[in-house]
Amino acid sequence: MSSVGTLTTRHLEGNVLSHHAEAATQTAAGVAPVSAPTKFDQAGKTPSDVLLERILFSLEEDQAENVVVIDLRGKSEMADHMVVCSGRSSRQVSSISEKLVERLKEELGVYSKVEGKDAGDWVLIDAGDAIVHVFRPEVREFYQLEKMWLPLGGSGQATTKV
Repeated sequence: MSSVGTLTTRHLEGNVLSHHAEAATQTAAGVAPVSAPTKFDQAGKTPSDVLLERILFSLEEDQAENVVVIDLRGKSEMADHMVVCSGRSSRQVSSISEKLVERLKEELGVYSKVEGKDAGDWVLIDAGDAIVHVFRPEVREFYQLEKMWLPLGGSGQATTKV
């Protein structure tokens, strides 16, 4: 990487960190932080809905299977949406995850935290307003993550995207 690229990356990371530090300071002082307009706000949709749409499009592009969307609004403060999907192999799970993180960064300016990509059995992507879990089918069946978020006594499933 050239020194210009390194400086640009550091500058962007510094801006992200300073934005978070400023928001934390304002919140601690009792001042409601004002969000800067984002380039992905679209026609009356919330940023989290736009983010979800982009995630689903990326997963479809990379042939993720059994995609399930769980609405977390009102259930959890950690995110608005949870997406659970499968890849056919460890290699596909890693590839789906890597491409999703790249697309979110390039197209929406969303920097995601990623866990588990090297193993390729279960990759967790924290994109802020959306959490994405990409599993190998056997691992997904073992953990049955979707069942934790179903209503009590519910026998149905969360919204499935095909």
